[in-house]
Amino acid sequence: MLQLKRAYLPASNSDGYRVLVDRLWPRGKSKETEKIDLWLKEIAPSAELRKWFNHEAAKYPEFQAKYREELRSGTAKEALDKLQEVITAQTVVTLVYGAKNERYNNAHVLSELLTE
Repeated sequence: MLQLKRAYLPASNSDGYRVLVDRLWPRGKSKETEKIDLWLKEIAPSAELRKWFNHEAAKYPEFQAKYREELRSGTAKEALDKLQEVITAQTVVTLVYGAKNERYNNAHVLSELLTE
């Protein structure tokens, strides 16, 4: 089972294996309280794409396409492969993200891609 959870919500036992999918550590959060099992920085959108998108809903469709393209090669592809291995090995995996917008973010793109 694959779940999504914002980093600013408390970690719980029902989260299972927690994977942080952001390039930056969530502001004001400690590594102890987040209980992150794996931090996949390389799976996050490039800094350029993240800054361009700025979590604007109108840009989301184009962001999705560009982000999926980034995930097709290089270290992003390697990180995606690693995440797929984790999902296969674990019963419950929660993708943890820091974005304020709970719908228009990279974790949702990953979730859609991984469940297709």
